[in-house]
Amino acid sequence: MTDAELEVLRALWELDQATIRALADRVYPHGGASEYATVQKLLERLEDKGHVSHRSEGRQNVYAARLGREDLVALRLQETADCLCDGSFTPLLTHLVSGARLSAEELRDLRRLVDALGKGR
Repeated sequence: MTDAELEVLRALWELDQATIRALADRVYPHGGASEYATVQKLLERLEDKGHVSHRSEGRQNVYAARLGREDLVALRLQETADCLCDGSFTPLLTHLVSGARLSAEELRDLRRLVDALGKGR
């Protein structure tokens, strides 16, 4: 997913659903006709990938995200693990946790998650 596609998807997450004009105004607040065409093309790409859908309302289309924020995070993390860690999440998670400044509450939440995952196996 390109940065431009991600910006359109973020706008859809914020707006829930929107026309091309509303998205163009959100993503390119000072834009014009060329930005409208850009957003239209980006929506076509996102729809081809299955990340966005639309329905017709009169003479215009209303778009909505089919890919949620958490789904995109999972997809991107899996791609990163596949590309950099031979599919293993262990090096990725080790780096994230050891390099992060986690609060005591975040550490407790992380421990609970790991414990719950361990009990489920």
